[in-house]
Amino acid sequence: MLKDVFLKEVRERGEYDTDHEADRAARVVLALLGAHLVGGERSELAARLPETYALILLNPLQAAEPLSPERFVRATAAWIDGATDETARWDVGAVLSVAAEAAGGDLTHRVLTQLPPGYDELFGRPAAP
Repeated sequence: MLKDVFLKEVRERGEYDTDHEADRAARVVLALLGAHLVGGERSELAARLPETYALILLNPLQAAEPLSPERFVRATAAWIDGATDETARWDVGAVLSVAAEAAGGDLTHRVLTQLPPGYDELFGRPAAP
């Protein structure tokens, strides 16, 4: 996926006024996500993202422990100036739903199996009842 296409999708879903805002959200969310993924799934997801974001996903700080979806959102809020938990949830959803589309269903499912329960909603894929 080209960077312009990825950013356009994130910008539309996140209802950002500028590409800069969409880029900031993408960088923070993908850095946090990369800290939680290991092995082939992280590499496969990176291969489906624009190079700029792939490098962020592949070179994260390592997480000491897996974050619950709520803590992931709070961590995102802590890294984005002026963000609240509510706006960070919006940021996370915009970025991860675009990443999920780039990844496709099978890879997204495999990524979700590495994460604590509840991330499916953040990826725009609510769990089946």
